[in-house]
Amino acid sequence: MKRVLLAATAVALLAGCAAQTGNGPQEKASSSTPATQRTTDPMAAAPEPTDRTPDGTLLVTDFGADTVTFVDPDKGRTDSVKVGTAPYGLAVGDDGRAWVATAEGVAVVDTDSRERTALVPYGTKDLGEPTHGEYRGGGMGIALAPDGEHVYVGVNVPDSKGALEVVDTGSLKVTGTADVGRRPFDVDVSRDGKQVYATDHDSFDVTVVDPVHLDRTRRIEVAPYGTEGGLGSWLKPHYAAVRPSDGKLLLPFEGEKLVVVDPDTGRSTVERMTANTHQHGTTITPDGTLLVVGTGPIDPSRDEGPSLTVRAKDGKEKVIPLDGPHEDVTVSADGRTAYVTGGFTRDGYWNGITVVDLDSGDTRRLAVGERPLGIAELPGQKGS
Repeated sequence: MKRVLLAATAVALLAGCAAQTGNGPQEKASSSTPATQRTTDPMAAAPEPTDRTPDGTLLVTDFGADTVTFVDPDKGRTDSVKVGTAPYGLAVGDDGRAWVATAEGVAVVDTDSRERTALVPYGTKDLGEPTHGEYRGGGMGIALAPDGEHVYVGVNVPDSKGALEVVDTGSLKVTGTADVGRRPFDVDVSRDGKQVYATDHDSFDVTVVDPVHLDRTRRIEVAPYGTEGGLGSWLKPHYAAVRPSDGKLLLPFEGEKLVVVDPDTGRSTVERMTANTHQHGTTITPDGTLLVVGTGPIDPSRDEGPSLTVRAKDGKEKVIPLDGPHEDVTVSADGRTAYVTGGFTRDGYWNGITVVDLDSGDTRRLAVGERPLGIAELPGQKGS
């Protein structure tokens, strides 16, 4: 079993994932930048954009560059669009609009025209000036309702509990706010849309929110190693997945334990995992295959390096080694390929994604933007 870090180390690491120390830009994005401006960095030259975005294109948030980047999974970056300071998570609707959680608000991107069409400011107060760094205020996890009518974004309030804000996708306004735990890394929605789940990293819990009655919330502690160490502990929940077969929440810990939470009863069970590495991003396919990003060891003398765990619904696991830290993952529509971002919420990130063949385990790298975190595959062509 893994140990909680020593007190002195815990203080240095603050909330359990070491603080950003300057690998990305620190200044606020200029308010004079046109909403539709694309990046023109000569060091990140890309092919000229085509008339429309092809099917299967990846969209990635560049936490260090205030952009989202469009990525051809064979060739790499094709275009980038400014969205707002320090974009984190994103969600893409069937209509092709992407919703991006930034430090300033929820950016709306038309993925066909590759333009930011709106920025919805947060209603939550005390977020501070938009900035970069792991502990910056503003949006983190984000998810769409199944009917596409609302977006739910987890908002980090520095040194305080967080909020879940509801954005109406028609009016582009925040229509309500619920109280959740500290630093909501991830947001997920039940299959029927009747519950929203905020995974609250720094309070060791998941907050279950009724999206119709936002004052009706329930806290479920998810702490298979206990809560010793508080903000300095590494052993906290990061991301969750909703299991298609029964709606239960799956939360991986340290490549050792998978906590299976019943969001209706609050009860949980623990299943064994095998990667033995600190874990962050996760996603699940329609057939119940769970993919989990291993970021690397807490204790190099005891733990394994970065990896991608592919866990079948019967619990059998394949662990694919990765080169260097990664953060989040998505899977191609055909289920054959995983795309893993190298951005990482701690130091040690790199500016690309790893493409993983899930049958062979072969990997290759693509350069994308600066400190890529969130990732999604765009749906098929709209209006065709």
